[in-house]
Amino acid sequence: MKIKDLIKQDAGLQYAVDSLELMSAAGRRALLDTEFSTDAHWLEAEWQRLDRAIQTTLTFKFKKPYIDLRHCLMQLHDLRSTLASLASHTPLNEVELFEVKNLAHLNRIATGAISGLGISDILPLPATDDVFSLLDPDHTGIPNFYIYDSLDPRLTPLRRKLGGLQTSGGDPARIAALLAEQNEIQGQVCLRLSDQLSPWAPTLTAALDQLAYADLLLAKAQLAIDWHLSRPTLGNHIAFTGLVNPRLKHRNEAAHLRYQPVDITVTSGVTLITGANMAGKTVLLKSLGTAQTMVQCGFFAPADEAVTILFDGVTSSIGDDQDEMNGLSSYAAEIIKISDIVRRCRDQRLLVLIDEPARTTNPVEGKAIVQALIRLMQQSDSATLITTHYGQLGANCRRLRVRGFVEDMADIPLTPRNINLFIDYSLTEDLSGEVPHEALRIADILGCDSQLIDTARQYIEK
Repeated sequence: MKIKDLIKQDAGLQYAVDSLELMSAAGRRALLDTEFSTDAHWLEAEWQRLDRAIQTTLTFKFKKPYIDLRHCLMQLHDLRSTLASLASHTPLNEVELFEVKNLAHLNRIATGAISGLGISDILPLPATDDVFSLLDPDHTGIPNFYIYDSLDPRLTPLRRKLGGLQTSGGDPARIAALLAEQNEIQGQVCLRLSDQLSPWAPTLTAALDQLAYADLLLAKAQLAIDWHLSRPTLGNHIAFTGLVNPRLKHRNEAAHLRYQPVDITVTSGVTLITGANMAGKTVLLKSLGTAQTMVQCGFFAPADEAVTILFDGVTSSIGDDQDEMNGLSSYAAEIIKISDIVRRCRDQRLLVLIDEPARTTNPVEGKAIVQALIRLMQQSDSATLITTHYGQLGANCRRLRVRGFVEDMADIPLTPRNINLFIDYSLTEDLSGEVPHEALRIADILGCDSQLIDTARQYIEK
């Protein structure tokens, strides 16, 4: 699956994509066409290139070679359709020939800039000087293009005659005839140049793609610097230290709110996560999904340290997939999604993220569904994280609990606006099988009706 499809499912990835400082439409096309990769060799090589690009950016960002390269990328147009026409021997018009000449010009300047940055080994560009020379018969050295007189010996006397008639107000019919003859000759020149350029179509396409990739690589490097991303390593499990959700982190920082990174280790099988409401369980799942997707698309990870394994895909049921507009209830949308996940895990290794399954149906059947889900996912090669408020599930799986509310800030009055200051979002191993009972406490903190809360407590006591 490509990034252009993945961003429809992952708001965190969409945020990362929107935050990239791409210079060109070609660079954005390269980004959106990036595949979710299961190729360890490609990912290791891409992370190595990104590491080099980061060091280059930190060293050269305000120096001439880097500035020249960025300036080239700002002028880069996405000429895939033009180059496809050239490859199929379709004649190019004068504007398209200008685009080809400009591409060759930018490629030449970028080649020098990349050499000056010392990264020609990770961004090799093909030579296109012969293309530029063919489209620059007067040796102007500039990327502008028109049908030069030197491209056909008939043009000089024809244009001289035409200019004289136009200046003196000559016969309009004669002027129109000469213009038609000029257009015919120029069409022949375009046809001849197109035939001469056609064998260069693969080289020009390679130059365009590599320049687009250079744009993407530099943008990813700048994102890694700005967001303090870390280079992943491949292992036999997932271990993110200081995992963050960049979108939420930046939102909290803008609002001067606290944000707490989380450490999490994930292995194959099922991990059950419990915790109070507002304890960040849903955010944790989304953060993990975004991080794993970024890593397998060749980005660095939004964490202080990242060890990962490779999956065939990342899939989730976190509420966002429910679509009542299609005539489905919350439960129907959710159970269809979960059923699809179970089927896929029979022949794929997935990172599965499921948030409070069966929470919208009756507790007896809901609990049975969660127990069945845990049992089936334990039999697969996938790594599954399930958050739940159901207790005493009796399932044989790893359990984690979000620590939740803390009491060591008694000198600060607790209010709905600062409630996150009193929550510890870190995870701890939990063997009890119980779930936190803090719903009424949270309702009280949020200022809910006291009679409602007191009456609910009476039912609990009974």
